Amino acid sequence: MPAASLAIDIGTLIATHPGIHNGCPIVAGTGVTVRRIAIDYKMGMSPEEIAQEIPHLTLAQVYAALAYYHANKDAIEADIAAQEAEAERLEAEHMAG
Repeated sequence: MPAASLAIDIGTLIATHPGIHNGCPIVAGTGVTVRRIAIDYKMGMSPEEIAQEIPHLTLAQVYAALAYYHANKDAIEADIAAQEAEAERLEAEHMAG
């Protein structure tokens, strides 16, 4: 009988670390935020396209990030909005200076 492959606990695929992206959820072992994957997804990219765009991620990691996004949509959407507001503020500050 062939040896069974070890199952991966999908709960281990997403992590947070205070020193990485201010504690935003990331794909574990990478610096890729769930926010980045959610933005690409919302722009119409498929999970397969996202995995091709960020080749060091596996398709399973992309799906884990999307599952996290959908399970925590309000928090991730608030994070996206805050990032966009900060970018707009910095751009306006740069244009005024």
